[in-house]
Amino acid sequence: MPGPYELSRDAFASVLADQPRYRVDQVWDGLHRLGRWPWELTNLPRDLRARLERDEALQPALSPVVVSSDSTGETLKWLWRLHDGAAVETVLMHYGGRERAVDGERASDAAGRQRTTVCVSTQAGCAMACGFCATGQAGFERHLTSGEIVEQVMRAWRESADRGWRLGNVVFMGMGEPLANYDRVWAAVERLHGDVGLSARHLTISTVGIVPGIARLAGESLPVNLAVSLHAANDRLRDSLVPINRRYPLATLTDACASYVEATGRRLSFEWALIDGVNDRPSDAGELSGIARRLGAHVNLIPLNPTPGYATRGTSAAGVRQFRERLTDLGVNATVRQNRGTSIDAACGQLRAAHEIPVTLSPPTAAALSD
Repeated sequence: MPGPYELSRDAFASVLADQPRYRVDQVWDGLHRLGRWPWELTNLPRDLRARLERDEALQPALSPVVVSSDSTGETLKWLWRLHDGAAVETVLMHYGGRERAVDGERASDAAGRQRTTVCVSTQAGCAMACGFCATGQAGFERHLTSGEIVEQVMRAWRESADRGWRLGNVVFMGMGEPLANYDRVWAAVERLHGDVGLSARHLTISTVGIVPGIARLAGESLPVNLAVSLHAANDRLRDSLVPINRRYPLATLTDACASYVEATGRRLSFEWALIDGVNDRPSDAGELSGIARRLGAHVNLIPLNPTPGYATRGTSAAGVRQFRERLTDLGVNATVRQNRGTSIDAACGQLRAAHEIPVTLSPPTAAALSD
């Protein structure tokens, strides 16, 4: 079953047709403001709660299989099983406002500030076939529904509340390519903004460079953030690292990004997974700086995380610092992303929702590139 977050308010009105109209608001707000199932809402009569608990359409869409936590207890990863047997993962990260060592440097959130972010999946698997990403190594299975996406956020919302954390940021950077599942992802964005109450400026959609999706995003009314997983700044290298570049080469992609920035006024981010001897050379920094400066983009540097299907290692801590310093010297605003959840395969590029990775990669398919 698709789960309660797939239902519209009108659908809930039909389910509660024999109840006073305010019951719809109570159930709706319980789901979206509290992250509680209808049968847990004590402001509903006991017999109504029992009836709603028996309703198949209201059963959760996500069934937890494994919940993992890193040694700090501030990064959690859920492996969910869906109604058809598909599996996805969700990662919750809490930053407690304390200084931490990051690749040999000191880094901190603003003094005393805490923040909590959930990274959600938008597809079961991924068809983009980026070889260094565990999800891409596993291939594509299906798109997630908007309800399955929203439910990931709300399950994390509930866990955060139970721990005394305030979930304030959602990043669509988990399994799958969000802009290949555009309509369902955008429906989830609208639900999270309008009904859950999250600011559009705290919602970030990531893409490897689906140009038609970027164009659509530029025309939307909600000013969400856009992060482009770039990883290479010349077509020859990017063709090998990010195969979709053969369809949407850098000139086309950067033109779409420029249109997005002009239309929205939002700052663009580039994600760059540093791979030893591959994209961490001075020439790579020079090429990246040219694109980033032209677009006014911020660069997030991510030391490549280990995955079973990609033998090349990530750039060393010293190499990461040197690459960032080169970008800074070239006039680019660049930061090193703090790795969270590497020990539980919850860091960037490690989500795969399986214990075995198929050897054969699935190439991008028509189903995965459109709705």
